[in-house]
Formats: sequence, C-alpha cells, structure tokens
Amino acid sequence: MDIELTEDQELFVETTAKFLERSSPLPTVREWAEKEPAGFPTAWWRQGAELGWTSLLVPEEDGGGSVSGHGLRDLALVAEEMGRWVSPGPLLPTNVVAAALAEFGGRDQRERYLPGLLSGEAVATWCLGEPGGSALPGAVTLEATRQGGEFVLSGRKGAVESGGEADFFVVAALVDGAPTQFIVDADAPGVTVASVESIDLVRRFATVAFEGVVLTPDSVLGEAGGAAGQIERLFELAVALQCASMAGVIDRVLTFTLEYSFDRYSFGRPLASYQALKHRFADMKVWTEASLATAAVAAAAVDDRSEDSFEMVSVAKSYIGDRATAILQDCVQLHGGIGVTWDHDLHLYIRRVVQDGALFGTPHEHRERIAETLGLEETDGR
Repeated sequence: MDIELTEDQELFVETTAKFLERSSPLPTVREWAEKEPAGFPTAWWRQGAELGWTSLLVPEEDGGGSVSGHGLRDLALVAEEMGRWVSPGPLLPTNVVAAALAEFGGRDQRERYLPGLLSGEAVATWCLGEPGGSALPGAVTLEATRQGGEFVLSGRKGAVESGGEADFFVVAALVDGAPTQFIVDADAPGVTVASVESIDLVRRFATVAFEGVVLTPDSVLGEAGGAAGQIERLFELAVALQCASMAGVIDRVLTFTLEYSFDRYSFGRPLASYQALKHRFADMKVWTEASLATAAVAAAAVDDRSEDSFEMVSVAKSYIGDRATAILQDCVQLHGGIGVTWDHDLHLYIRRVVQDGALFGTPHEHRERIAETLGLEETDGR
C-alpha cells in the first residue's frame, strides 16, 4: 500500500510477504486449488493467524491487537500482499465477522466465538447478499419472524465466501422490516450449505439455506431491528479490504508484465523499447498508483470512522473495480499468445479481480451509491 509505514508495519509487511512467498507460491496455490477442499490447508491458515491476520480488528481485551494502533490499515496491508500472491484463505469474511463480534457482540458471544477465530481453529463468514440480488447493505430481504420469544429464519444467502468451510455465520435479515443480524451455527437444524462454482480458483463460495431455523434472543447481534449501522460498518470494512487486495493484484501483474516486456523481443528489439508501448505502460502505472492510493484512503477513512467513509469505499470500488480489469487485459495483450494459456499465471489474477468486482456491489452499483449521496439522478453508470 502506497502510504508511509511505521517500522513495525514495514516489518509486518515483510514478514507476511516472506511467509506467502515461501509457503504458498503460485505453483502451490494451483496445487491447493485442485487438491484442497477448502482451497488451503487448515494448518497454513493457523500459521497466518499466528502472524496476526485474524486479530487486527479485535481489541486487546478480547485477545486481539493491531500493529500500529490502526487495525484496518494493518489488515489492508495483509490483503494487499495476499492479492499479489493470489492467496487463498478466508481473510475477508473471518475478519468481518471478528469485527462484528468485537464491536457489536455481547460478552458471552465474544467469549464463545472469538477465540477460535483468533487462533485460526475456526472459520466464520458474513451472509449479506442473496442469490440473484444485490449485495449492498440496503438490499437485504431475508426475513426472520418472531415466534414467541424466539426468531424463525427462512430463506437463502449467496454467494457466501467460505460458506462451506464456516463453523458459524453472521446473517443479515429483517425482523418486522428492520435490519437485524444473527449468529447462526453451521450445524444448527435447518441450515444447509451448497457449494457453487467460483471464477476464483482458490476461494470457495456457497449458497446457505435457512429452513425454519429457530434462533433464541442470545443469537441476536446487538438489538433486534437495530443493525442498520452494523451492516453499513461491516460493508465498508469488507469493501476496503477487497479494494486493497485488488490494488495488490494490479501492482504485481504490472510489475511482472514490465519485466517480461524487456525479455520479449519483437523485430530484434525488446518490446519495452517501442515508444507507443512506453506510453501504454505509463498510463497503466498512473492507474496502478492511483488504485493503491485510493485503496489506502478508503481503508484510512473506514479505520478512522470518518464521516465520508461511506463515499470513500464506493469511490475506491468504482475506480479500482473498473481499472483492475482494464489493466489486466492490457497486460494479457502485452504478453502475446502465452498470456491466454492455462500455464501462465495471468488468468489467476484476472479471475481474482473479476470475482471481486462482482462481490459487495459492482462498480456501477457503487457509482449509484455515490450519486444518491450527492442527490444526483440515476445515470447509465458511466
């Protein structure tokens, strides 16, 4: 991330990058995609948890702690590095749930669920979007009806990242028309998880069905009907991490494409020596640096709970979501025929940004969010 880092942050980034390079280089990522049901070994994820990947959004009194005192900024650095290596693992969903428990959960809920997340022994995920619908905070339609002093949850959520690997879910629903979030164990009666195909080779997604799932008041995160602010907060955390990851992807792909352009010869000259391509690389470099900066600003705004964090994450997703695919497609063209083969790693990165571009709101949907904030009329999205 293109920000001034503290010495502790620099060490943290260096440690994370070395761990990813050593433990999960791209050949290993490909192997895990084929052989590991979850897309990664559980022991590897526990090692990441030991490095602090799951504790940065949790206060020290609950067993967490950040590197710099700014947990989301620290976590965004991890997301950026994982984007550079197309790393697997439930970094985003587990941390969003950990933040939900730390910020909105009662003491009993925190004591029951947080230790497993922090140690990497447990995985959790956030169920926000619904099949065929938008994944924006205001688009929740799943309902939980009151039944005596309990709640009955019925409906489906999807696509849910790490849904098949999760030990429990935080589920956004409506109670009497008001947003409410519930903690639901994956083995609760009436919960069914079905895997769905993912563009991303190493991240797993699922549809989670709730068929008359009975929940006690102890399952409510915060207060029934009072989760609108919760959902927006978690949404902004998720989008900020997503943008940091996509920015890392762009930066890594542009770097190795530029290196390749000096090795690839055309008519006896390195590809990088042609003036027209120099202009093209210059444009991509500007867009990449802008993506890194925009992701950094979004993470800082959410971390600081700024009044404009709502707008900043949508600006970041709108810009990076569009630029990421454009830059990567240019990099494919600059690689020539080899760039469209299965053996080249480019398609792993393209799959990652295309998948992320569709999760937690498309660039078009985020532009609409910005337009609504500014009081503008809906456009065609351009």
